[in-house]
Amino acid sequence: MKIKYGQIGVQHAHANKIRVYRKSERYEVVGIVEPDPRARVAAERDASFEGLPWLTEEQLLNRSDVQVIGVETEVKDLLSTAEKCIAADKHIHLDKPAGDSLPHFKRILDAASQKHLAVQMGYMYRYNPAVILMRDWLRRGWLGDPFEVHTVMSKLVNHSGRAGFEAYAGGAMFELGCHIIDLVVGVLGTPDKVHAFPRHSANTDDRCLDNMLSVFEYAKATATVRSSINEIDGFARRQFTLCGSDGTFHIQPLDDPKAMIALRRERPGHPKKTHEQRFEEFTRYEADAEDLARIVSHEKDSEFSYEHDFQVQRALLLASGLPIK
Repeated sequence: MKIKYGQIGVQHAHANKIRVYRKSERYEVVGIVEPDPRARVAAERDASFEGLPWLTEEQLLNRSDVQVIGVETEVKDLLSTAEKCIAADKHIHLDKPAGDSLPHFKRILDAASQKHLAVQMGYMYRYNPAVILMRDWLRRGWLGDPFEVHTVMSKLVNHSGRAGFEAYAGGAMFELGCHIIDLVVGVLGTPDKVHAFPRHSANTDDRCLDNMLSVFEYAKATATVRSSINEIDGFARRQFTLCGSDGTFHIQPLDDPKAMIALRRERPGHPKKTHEQRFEEFTRYEADAEDLARIVSHEKDSEFSYEHDFQVQRALLLASGLPIK
């Protein structure tokens, strides 16, 4: 039996991911909610939403057969909407970042935990095949003890697009760097300290924090996270590099993944010398949807705990120069 899925919101930058659920054999998309009439009119011209029933929020939340809701509102409304979904006993896919109130997010996670409901965050590199292989090698001990992580998550945003980043005090790190902070916390754990270095670097009259660096401190490691919306061809330089005592795993670019791997000793199928590893085509969110289906169907447990998501959000707020209270 297919999992019935609905979506609230079309105004998030990644709201058109609903096409993944429509294509999947695991889901039946029953409808979509968008209270803003202008946003709805725009969405009706998007093939991702074509032909879907339009529902009110109350109609969707009150449908007892709906198991999963995708929360794809504007960032400012993500947490309030997610809380309603959990209160209605729905599993959720919650897009990023998880708002700007850590206590509010914690309250949602606690409620979901008590009800055994899934909260899957919309971090788009969790299921990247290069990232999956890196995490596997780390678990096997093939990379040794990590001592350095270096990451970049940037792109070029035009003048009109900068307003969306300026709307939040955390700037580029909050809106964009969150994807890669999820990976940093995933491989190194909760940082002891996080230092934020926010900058406005573009020659514009706005106040957007468009060039940001954060440094994560650990007992035996450091991590740097850079996120800018000023970088020409920034997609090509999106990268994640993990250096361990027995190997270095460098992924670049993240969106069309390939890895350069250097090993201290030969591993099964991989030489000691530095070599390139290529991967199959990576389509965002397809593996996320499949994994969520398996979790909701009790075929497996989530690999990303409520505590992990909480610590990612805490680190993100600190890295963005935002308060955590």
